[in-house]
Amino acid sequence: MEHDTAGDPITGIKWTRRTTPKISEALCALGIEASPNTVARLLKDLGFRLRVNRKMIARVSHVDRDLQFGCIKTHRQLFEDESLPVISVDTKKKELIGNFKNAGTTIEKEPIDVLDHDFRSDADALAAPYGIYDLQQNHGRVFVGLSSDTSAFAVDALVHWWTHEGRRTYSSADHVLILADSGGSNGARVRAWKFELQHKVCDRFGIGVTVCHYPSGASKWNPIEHRLFAQISRNWQGQPLRTVQTMINYIRTTTTSTGLKVRASVTRRKYPKGVRITDDQMAELHLCPHDVLPNWNYTILPRNLN
Repeated sequence: MEHDTAGDPITGIKWTRRTTPKISEALCALGIEASPNTVARLLKDLGFRLRVNRKMIARVSHVDRDLQFGCIKTHRQLFEDESLPVISVDTKKKELIGNFKNAGTTIEKEPIDVLDHDFRSDADALAAPYGIYDLQQNHGRVFVGLSSDTSAFAVDALVHWWTHEGRRTYSSADHVLILADSGGSNGARVRAWKFELQHKVCDRFGIGVTVCHYPSGASKWNPIEHRLFAQISRNWQGQPLRTVQTMINYIRTTTTSTGLKVRASVTRRKYPKGVRITDDQMAELHLCPHDVLPNWNYTILPRNLN
């Protein structure tokens, strides 16, 4: 057992890579009769337990990580003090639509039978839920896209949210704060994200947009992750998402004791990948990088197009 044993230096709990039948066989070879069940009981008495991997080892964080968290906190407080909208955005994990296994458990009389493999070719669709979470109202809006997760798709979702919810709730607002991850369709380095914001939001509605990105590897601190997406996952755990409408229904019925309300709809428009924004197009934007960490913090202002 010695070379196959690992342990926790704090609690003293140990574990081994050997299975109980193999340990039983090894003991029998030494003339010690012990069944696998007996081995399991003895291992428990010796402090061994079944253990799973734990995600506890963090990579080296960005040198400006704490500084950026401070910037985000400052911006959030400034916007909330002025009763201006603060929204958190992101794309939830893509989901196969069909009779596939969904993680989690559910109370049923009989287990739910699903396909034994999660092949994309067996799916009716690959859904990309793009979410917008209003921190002050505790409201979520999810757009389930059936095409590519692009910047155009993300900004169209923002346009719809502002048109039907944002400007009604914040009727006097002339500025919006967006909290986003550093990657994906709304990434800090994605030109199309800034280009689409300029044309579809700032110029169209005459409002300014300030964007603060969470550092790489810190997306779990984005409020939408734990305040909206985690609640949706709990609501549909153990239930196959057999149709798009099933997915929509689970999203819409997601609630919490703190009053979370969620709306959802399907976006069937096709969004092409690989749209390139040139240097000349970027030069036309009214993009104002901030003095502190300008790659992660910037404001886009409406242009006077007259």
